[in-house]
Amino acid sequence: CGRISCIVSVTMECRVLSIQSHVVRGYVGNKSATFPLQVLGFEVDSINSVQFSNHTGYGHWKGQVLTAEELNVLYEGIKLNDVNHYDYILTGYSRDTSFLETVVDIIKELKGTNPKLVYVCDPVMGDQGAMYVPENLLPVYRDKVVPLADILTPNQFEAEILTGRKMHSVEDAIEVMDLLHKMGPETVVLTSTDLPSTRGDQFLVALGSQKIIKPDGTIWTQKICMDIPKVDAVFVGTGDLFAAMLLAWTHHHPKDLKSACEKTVSILHHVIKRTIKYANGMAGPGKRPNAGQLELRMVQSKADIENPAVIVEARVIQQKNQ
Repeated sequence: CGRISCIVSVTMECRVLSIQSHVVRGYVGNKSATFPLQVLGFEVDSINSVQFSNHTGYGHWKGQVLTAEELNVLYEGIKLNDVNHYDYILTGYSRDTSFLETVVDIIKELKGTNPKLVYVCDPVMGDQGAMYVPENLLPVYRDKVVPLADILTPNQFEAEILTGRKMHSVEDAIEVMDLLHKMGPETVVLTSTDLPSTRGDQFLVALGSQKIIKPDGTIWTQKICMDIPKVDAVFVGTGDLFAAMLLAWTHHHPKDLKSACEKTVSILHHVIKRTIKYANGMAGPGKRPNAGQLELRMVQSKADIENPAVIVEARVIQQKNQ
């Protein structure tokens, strides 16, 4: 269908329940996901797992954490009014097991109501070899959350701890993605890895794998690889934006992971380039930007979110029927 009719149909049909963190100032969690999804025509119902003044990369932060019981109360309110009908669920950072297990219960119930519901899970646990959530969340993700997920967006470290396999090569990454498929998700995207890029050390490697079960029962899989230009700064909220945009573009390209990933990664590139240009200008010559200056330039990137110019192309590295 044409672009305009697609967006009109999305507006009529697609409602997302997003359970993530919220900040008053800046862009992380639901603040990173909601606006871009709305720009692309999705209705977004947000449950804020935390409400903080700003993300925790600042010198100071204050706020409140939603408990599992409070999450249940909010969901019960939606349910009592019979408006608990969703096409997508999106989840990100969770900080304790009881909250995460309540999320699992909600997803199971919503999938029971709508078997076609698509669950997009960013299993936020850590990065660069270290966990930044309690370790007892890992078995909950591995045994309860990932089996429910349709689309999974771990980084290299998260994929490794979920599967118990280390990645040293693209071949290892292919094996890890296949192991993750066996756990449940039909689409897996490794959002960032330390694997060497064929384009040099100024690029990081992301990989994706999609498994499609055809009407005759055969399984078609496609694996892709992307070389993403590195930017010398630490951004917060980019993983949340990635998962939200992958949700949107896999909706538009349900059987074409290559196109969905190209548009998702290109949006991130445009947002990051605009952000670093602004941050460097605000910081001044020779000074590194601070956390406030590096907040994603989301509103200013509206046109790029709606109609991204593809500047990162994905290579198909494996394709087969089984």
